[in-house]
Amino acid sequence: MTETHAEDGSRKTVLAAIGSNLAIAVTKFVAAFFTGSASMLAEGIHSLVDTTNEGFLLLGLHRSKRPADAVHPFGYGTELYFWAFVIAILIFALGSGFSLYDGIGKIVSGEREPIEKPAVALGVLALSFVFESVSWRIAYGEFQKTRRGRGLLQDFRDMKDPSIFIVLCEDSAALLGILIAAGGIGLSLVTGNPLFDAAGSVVIGFLLAATAWVLAVEVKGLLIGEAASPDLVEAVREGVGRRPEIAGVNEIRTLHRGPSDVLLTMSVDFEDDILSQDIEAAISEIESRIRQRFPIVRRIYIEVQSKAGHRSAARQLDAAPSAESD
Repeated sequence: MTETHAEDGSRKTVLAAIGSNLAIAVTKFVAAFFTGSASMLAEGIHSLVDTTNEGFLLLGLHRSKRPADAVHPFGYGTELYFWAFVIAILIFALGSGFSLYDGIGKIVSGEREPIEKPAVALGVLALSFVFESVSWRIAYGEFQKTRRGRGLLQDFRDMKDPSIFIVLCEDSAALLGILIAAGGIGLSLVTGNPLFDAAGSVVIGFLLAATAWVLAVEVKGLLIGEAASPDLVEAVREGVGRRPEIAGVNEIRTLHRGPSDVLLTMSVDFEDDILSQDIEAAISEIESRIRQRFPIVRRIYIEVQSKAGHRSAARQLDAAPSAESD
């Protein structure tokens, strides 16, 4: 997938989620007003938080494309990761917090008011399930384009684009939340005990808390800094190592500055009889070929260093923390 197609796919996923979640949120709030259902109100808050989150994702996508400047010489790509982490906090604080507060409050108070017009509530949930399914399918389709065939869970964890995995997580949680809300309303209707509806709100709260935790863990890794895929690193190492003027590749390090922005640094040992001008020409060609094969590699820094010199520098770096602690 090219960089442009990946960005278009991310934006399409977010826009589809905004449209569906906004319509669903309004519908759920209207239904909650007429039915008095705690589960329906929790789901309305859930959809409203999701809509707000997608707005933050659009903001992150826009701001991450700003060009590098003197203050941020490597660009603003990681700003998308910052807004993704804000989203995880919002899901926990607003979505989960309100659902737990409302559900537990009604259980503790022993409220026994029956749900009015339960058929309306169930009909709204059924319609919401259809809309959420459409948004989920779009997000899952974009996720499938990024997969590397290492298993569903591993491919999910390897994703570097939070705009896709956040929408996928939110929509998955929303579909489960709708089923939970429908179950709570249905049990309240069958048993005549409205506390089942309140319990549904509590379960939705825990579901959102779990979703926020998963997103926070995944985004934290991106904020700290994750390497590019091992396949990219190995391909670069193999391609550079085959060149006749290269004695060996000492080290390759990569860092994702954004979903489609990788910083690559490399320590290379050249043969002793290579002239300096030939080294300069080789480095220029290496950089050109890497960018041509891997367009997501935006910045490349190649250090000319003997194998012995690299080992010595590595030993000094490893010894530095223990020296500081002493």
